[in-house]
Amino acid sequence: MLIQISHLTFAYDGSYDVIFQDVSFQLDTDWKLGFIGRNGRGKTTFLKLLLGQYEYQGKITSSVAFDYFPFEVNQKQRNTIEIIEELVPDCEYWQIKKELSLLDVKEDILWRSFCHLSNGEQTKVLLSALFLKENHFLLIDEPTNHLDALGRKTVSNYLKNKKGFILVSHDRQFLDDIVNHVLSINRQNIEVQKGNFTSWQQNKQKQDSFELGENEKLKKEIQILTAAAKRTANWSNKVEKTKKTGRDSSGIKPDKGYIGHKAAKMMKRSQVITSRKETAIEQKEKLCKNIEQEQDLKLFPCPYHKQVLLELKEVSLFYGQKRVFEPVTFSIERGDRIALQGGNGTGKTSLLKCILGEQIALEGQMQKGSGLEISYVSQDTSTLNGTLQAYAQKQNINYSLFLGILRKLGFTREQFEKKIEDFSGGQKKKVLLAKSLCQKAHLYVWDEPLNFIDVLSRIQIETLLLEYQPTMLFVEHDTIFTQKIATKWIELKKA
Repeated sequence: MLIQISHLTFAYDGSYDVIFQDVSFQLDTDWKLGFIGRNGRGKTTFLKLLLGQYEYQGKITSSVAFDYFPFEVNQKQRNTIEIIEELVPDCEYWQIKKELSLLDVKEDILWRSFCHLSNGEQTKVLLSALFLKENHFLLIDEPTNHLDALGRKTVSNYLKNKKGFILVSHDRQFLDDIVNHVLSINRQNIEVQKGNFTSWQQNKQKQDSFELGENEKLKKEIQILTAAAKRTANWSNKVEKTKKTGRDSSGIKPDKGYIGHKAAKMMKRSQVITSRKETAIEQKEKLCKNIEQEQDLKLFPCPYHKQVLLELKEVSLFYGQKRVFEPVTFSIERGDRIALQGGNGTGKTSLLKCILGEQIALEGQMQKGSGLEISYVSQDTSTLNGTLQAYAQKQNINYSLFLGILRKLGFTREQFEKKIEDFSGGQKKKVLLAKSLCQKAHLYVWDEPLNFIDVLSRIQIETLLLEYQPTMLFVEHDTIFTQKIATKWIELKKA
């Protein structure tokens, strides 16, 4: 069965920024489709168009119903089993148990309040419920944002054995493990390819390389044709001058028939050159429109006056009387890029906040270097609001530099006019990252910086960190990013 999109055009009310312009393609409902593209290009918008939440021009036809993940759950204080039965009323209890077991979820959570489940458990429960629906095509939007490395692997194995869904994810390994087709929103069009993210990226690089090469050839050809057209025009002017004066340079009266023949020949040659030039210009204009401008970012790390910036000895944190994680000992030295790892609920974010100075009950010794400047990226973007200029003033950062970084991360100038609360999840995260990149710091503490961030921006950030090699402590579940960036790994174990 097919999902057919024909001549789709859409823009938000009151906006001059057209999200989709006369777009047509088709999808098979048996595909495991990875959906990729820069933040703000319209991935979530397209999913909502499939769901019928916006009015649009064109036509979308499908013989299957759509379900969106994640969706809002009402009355979260109810037991989890009640929420599943509301979603899938005709489902047998044994089917629910089987589906949850595939996601390594214990049966007893069915009798716990949904609101008391971890974010990872909630993700798994809702995915299992949606896949119990028959003749439904799932629109899965960023399922990995609240999953640790083990959770991602579990969900990855689960989705490998399913079919009939669109998966929005920026985790390269996650996409490679699951999808068999890729839907990409490019700068100028939307295209569908068979394969996973890596094969799509390789094809994209080949296409970009070919177009850049063709662009250079046509550029040189246009220069040669322009020069030839200029020479022909000069010759034509000389011939025309001879015709008017009736004498050539030696003073001899020329043959007017010959001059006429020569002039016509030159005119024809000029028309041929002009036609070739126009054809080359047309071909050139079609090239390079989907090449992403992956501009280099800059960072301003400051050298610290001591080798050791921060030291923890047998440190553990407490919520009330409850120990969060087993005691941990490590130090952060100049040039370290330490990946803080551990499952959901092991206290990674709490430890970062403790290092930043938040008052959390602590056991053990933590010694922070004097005058240590820390730049922090939070995983929470919910408090962001207002204009970019007001935010830059509040954070005491250079506004022009801030906007320049956002431009390099894929923002358009039109987006600068919007309020931050109207940005996509990825754009909000980029605001936090751009703020951090504007700050001069000895230590960069980043908590899940890549949540919602598109793949191309992830690659830009990797390149930046490998070039400037700042001292860092970070939490990140993107396997490829962590393997490339981390020089040390510290694992927190739940107490």
